[in-house]
Amino acid sequence: MKKNDQDVQVELLLRLNRKLEEMAETMHKIGVAEYIEMLRHPRRLFWINFWSGVARGLGMAIGFTILAALVLYLLQRAILLNLPVIGDFIADIVQIVQKQLGVD
Repeated sequence: MKKNDQDVQVELLLRLNRKLEEMAETMHKIGVAEYIEMLRHPRRLFWINFWSGVARGLGMAIGFTILAALVLYLLQRAILLNLPVIGDFIADIVQIVQKQLGVD
């Protein structure tokens, strides 16, 4: 019986070892070490977050500008189609935007 108990213990230790290796590999894949290192240096974490925020804000500003230009372009094209009700409304919107931009 002692031999069987030792075999069970060896089997359990081998399974535990495999699980630990899987956990270590998973932690390596998700970058836990880099994350902990970053938490140890708050100044570096601040700068990384600061610059990522600047990049996000710049990207949103550029994206919104392109989107607004596209919408204005499509509105101007819709005016050329002379749609009865929508055309007057769109023409008013385009005139207001051009007036605000200083474009005559």
